[in-house]
Amino acid sequence: MPADILGSEVLETAKDGSRAFRFVEGPVFCQLLMADEINRASPRTQSALLQAMQEKEVTIAGEHRPLGKPFHVLATQNPIEQEGTYPLPEAQLDRFLVQIDVDYPTRAVERDILIATTGAEEAASTQVFTAEGLLAAQNVVRRMPVGETVMEAILDLVRACRPGEAEGRDLADALSWGPGPRAAQALMLTVRARALLQGRLAPSVEDVAALAQACLTHRMALSFAARARGETLSGIISRVSTRVLGLEAAA
Repeated sequence: MPADILGSEVLETAKDGSRAFRFVEGPVFCQLLMADEINRASPRTQSALLQAMQEKEVTIAGEHRPLGKPFHVLATQNPIEQEGTYPLPEAQLDRFLVQIDVDYPTRAVERDILIATTGAEEAASTQVFTAEGLLAAQNVVRRMPVGETVMEAILDLVRACRPGEAEGRDLADALSWGPGPRAAQALMLTVRARALLQGRLAPSVEDVAALAQACLTHRMALSFAARARGETLSGIISRVSTRVLGLEAAA
């Protein structure tokens, strides 16, 4: 239920016999919300996250309650077992910055997992960022300049993935719907972050191609005809990226 994650008001009786409502915060009042297999939550519970993800606050009993700063939602979905699941609505999917598909680990990574998780000693996590440091880093990302070439590449790519736009007319029978303005916003932010992590002072068109899959996949839907032909969103995004950017999007 929504109250399970947002919180609820409980009626308490004081020692003098007076009664008053006290708000008990739910797990959403944090800085990093981990929602494991989010598609197993009911639609009402999923919709309760919309305001939290967009406005960074929740409204309960008519009172606006701000969440922690910074506030991020990290969610997982199990793509194999789908019994008892509810598909996430498009509006909620659009609030996620990126979708990362986690494949099987490489042999070397799997070896490290075995060593780290089956021994007598548990690996201890170390703090990388404070909340203030993360907010400062986000501010630096937003202040990074983006050239006209990169900005136009983002607009060209996003608009070319919309079946209703002139640029995406050839996808009319392949897509039910395409990415909205939040896809362009996500690309603008993530290409800057990628450039910063690689020690560059400005993003490039290569960054746009590298992050196209992560920013666009969950903001598009295949038509029935495309699924029948065996097409995939990954293949369509790669094809459009090659045509628009001259570069293939990372799979």
